Amino acid sequence: MRAAVKFMRPLPEPPDELEILFREQHARIFRTAYRVTGNAVDAEDVLQNVFLRLIRGGDTYDIKNNPEAYLQRAAVNASLDLIRGRTRSKSVALADLETEPVGNKSQNPEVLQADRELAKLIRAAVARLGEKSAEMFVLRYYEGFENREIAEMLGTTQMVVGVMLHRARARMRREIGQYLEKHHEA
Repeated sequence: MRAAVKFMRPLPEPPDELEILFREQHARIFRTAYRVTGNAVDAEDVLQNVFLRLIRGGDTYDIKNNPEAYLQRAAVNASLDLIRGRTRSKSVALADLETEPVGNKSQNPEVLQADRELAKLIRAAVARLGEKSAEMFVLRYYEGFENREIAEMLGTTQMVVGVMLHRARARMRREIGQYLEKHHEA
């Protein structure tokens, strides 16, 4: 009997709810953050921040009602906060300094640079939208949710979502219009 006890190991504890939620949702949160920030390092930071906020608690929202929607919104908002913070501090992300490999001749370097500048301009313009407008814009155009789904996630009506998205698109067109005109003429 004593020999049997010698080989027994303690059973691992079952994963807690937060660990299960992380396993199920981390890829989605990372993809969302990456689409918004355009940078894998920033997306990792957002992923960590979203779950750190959950660990710390303090949110009044009951995540058990719809954890996917809550985490999607948390990823969008944390990504936008990161972009807004960078815009205010005028720091330069490492990804903004990256260039294509020297051997890659499939794309014109001027086109690649213009694409990077446009992506950066769009991210900054989205970050300058109002909080709700930016969130709706990202959910619709980066994540592909329908207006009905966004309305449900945000607890509002499809009409409100439609109006806010229309205004956000109009503002985005004004903000990036000059850039696009300049580069289409070139």
